[in-house]
Amino acid sequence: MDDKEKFEMEFVVHASPSLLYQYISTPSGLSEWFADNVNSRGEMFTFIWDGSEEQAKLLSKKSGERIKFRWLSDDEDGASYYFEMRIQVDEITKDVSLMITDYAEDDEVEEAKMLWENQISGLKQVLGSA
Repeated sequence: MDDKEKFEMEFVVHASPSLLYQYISTPSGLSEWFADNVNSRGEMFTFIWDGSEEQAKLLSKKSGERIKFRWLSDDEDGASYYFEMRIQVDEITKDVSLMITDYAEDDEVEEAKMLWENQISGLKQVLGSA
């Protein structure tokens, strides 16, 4: 298995951290922008897009701050890849940013970044901060 490249992105989001957290940490919130449908049973989350399903394991979360998942396919391969959504508030300006950490194959990093940009654009529309 090829090593994946870690990348990080930052998106300024005009919403309160508590509201934003609801959209990144709950199945109903994630269903609004990340996938067509999201179900969870304990720490297992099922993401559904156009009829295809991907399962992810909830690795950790800190209320109001961040959530971290690992795709089950990576988990089964013994890989330590994950994706994390973290809320960051600038202490001076109080600007709220959503920090994304993810991994992709070397030749797929730009594509993965574009996918996140599209996803976050959808999130901003749902939040009314587009």
